[in-house]
Amino acid sequence: MENIKIAYCLPSLYISGGMERVLTIKANYFADILGYEIYIILTDGMDKQPYYPLSPKIHVINLNVNFNELWNKSFLQKALLYFSKQRAYKKKLKNCLFKIKPDITVSMLRREINFINSIQDGSIKVGEIHVNRNNFRDFKEDKKLKSIKNIVSRFWMQQLLRELHKLNKFITLSYEDKEKWIELNNVEVINNPLPFFPDKISDCSNKEVIAVGRYVYQKGFDLLIDAWEIISKKHPDWILKIYGDGDAKEYIDQINQLNIHKSCFLEHAVSNIIDKYTESSIFVLSSRYEGFGMVITEAMACGIPAVSFACPCGPKDIIKDSIDGLLVENGNIQELADKICYLIEHEDIRKEMGKQARIDVERFKIENIALQWKELFESLLQSK
Repeated sequence: MENIKIAYCLPSLYISGGMERVLTIKANYFADILGYEIYIILTDGMDKQPYYPLSPKIHVINLNVNFNELWNKSFLQKALLYFSKQRAYKKKLKNCLFKIKPDITVSMLRREINFINSIQDGSIKVGEIHVNRNNFRDFKEDKKLKSIKNIVSRFWMQQLLRELHKLNKFITLSYEDKEKWIELNNVEVINNPLPFFPDKISDCSNKEVIAVGRYVYQKGFDLLIDAWEIISKKHPDWILKIYGDGDAKEYIDQINQLNIHKSCFLEHAVSNIIDKYTESSIFVLSSRYEGFGMVITEAMACGIPAVSFACPCGPKDIIKDSIDGLLVENGNIQELADKICYLIEHEDIRKEMGKQARIDVERFKIENIALQWKELFESLLQSK
């Protein structure tokens, strides 16, 4: 089935987020390889270029609603402005969809999910979520607002479920997360695609451990640093490098307090991350939660085994425990240290797991993931 026309809705493409990266990988493949007519409809970043290279075949439409204007406003101003902008977004998106007439409209589960099903433009409506259910719209802890937060959260989830139920299909990134949406009968799983599958791989011989992610609470680098204090006492000749962006001050302070600054290093995010993976022998994911954990698949593609918390959601879908990596009880610092030490101390097992990781991760190549999307799109159109 050729010339399928698909419209994606999301806020912007100019930030270096995981959702933006994954959509770019998929959209480029759909447009360049499968010959789909792809539209990406944005609300923000009118004058900003996409962070990730986008195929010239893709049509980008910016509705210029500018939800970013909500930032730094008072609560009342934010509420009034939000509803005004939401009305404008609904009107502009409706006009846009009626104009381009897509076969399928995909919501990335941002603001349009509240009204996408009410737009009767004739397109099939699909939603895809890029975080797990428990951490979707994760409210920041604030004891003063805890009761209000819980009320708002319950109301919002009930509203969300009503809209998700109306979708033709709702896509989660992992089977683990799919099981959490017990109220829905339209859920399917399609994993995130690999961003690369390099020819260059690690031989898992360097005495170096790597972690990758933003310097935020979610990524659990405080837990990893605590684990590294244990590891560094047993293996002072090994080093840990963490690559990421954001405010790393509290982690720098933690490293200094633990006196592990000679073996634990915080690095800036780099464009040549493949080189960094291949210089390493073990990858660690210490996240408290994930949407999928694409950095695990990146490391595996570079031939290194992962030691990962079995956090919700993703790692348990990716890692075959004790075959191509090791899973750790979520948040268990001692077990994390023990399993990293195990791979440090068993070079033959480490190298064999790295080889197996490279083989097993091929299932996430874009051509395999795109085939699942192709089959989904075609089945939806055939049953229309």
